[in-house]
Amino acid sequence: MNLRMDFQVRVAVDTEQQEWTPSPLAGVWRKPLEREAAESGHTTSIVRYDPNSKFSSHLHPLGEEIFVLDGVFSDETGDFPSGTYIRNPPGSRHAPFSNAGCTIFVKLNQFNELDLEQKRITTTELEWLPGNGNLQVMPLHNYEGEHVALVKWPRGEKFQSHAHFGGEEILVLSGELKDEYGSYPVGTWLRSPHMSRHLPYVDDETIILVKTGHLPI
Repeated sequence: MNLRMDFQVRVAVDTEQQEWTPSPLAGVWRKPLEREAAESGHTTSIVRYDPNSKFSSHLHPLGEEIFVLDGVFSDETGDFPSGTYIRNPPGSRHAPFSNAGCTIFVKLNQFNELDLEQKRITTTELEWLPGNGNLQVMPLHNYEGEHVALVKWPRGEKFQSHAHFGGEEILVLSGELKDEYGSYPVGTWLRSPHMSRHLPYVDDETIILVKTGHLPI
């Protein structure tokens, strides 16, 4: 299985319009966004755990990155409510589950092999920082050229046209992001190639999860 693995192509997926597909384990469902192979390699997905469902213990050869979208996600290291940002470094292993049920955004096997920092960040307990223009930002992770952050756009904000060195990936968490190519409601996943450009703006307050500098140059 090879799904959207051409990183020179701009991609926009409205995940709210996707159907859930079953995973190998009962009660765990997925919406695949990009996938190198059926059950291995580079993978990005929206994943839903039904109440009292679990996934077997598994290894992350090149790391795992998670943002909890709703509910409570758990593993042997703790319970992580909506808004938690998680990084499990290359070579780590865990057995995830959810007692109450949850939905997560998850990226597998995409770390620099030297990026070994484990993170558990409850973003609902952090303060927003001033960003470019009237934007507010919440930095989550930086390693060499890779940057991950939450960005809050105030109503009516427009941003200057800019290029994405190392690409850009966005998940719209609330509101609606727009640019010259279209409109992107809650749940839209965007991936833009190295040195692509756009002119983003919003009509109403919008929050996005943004990752830059991680795609092939």
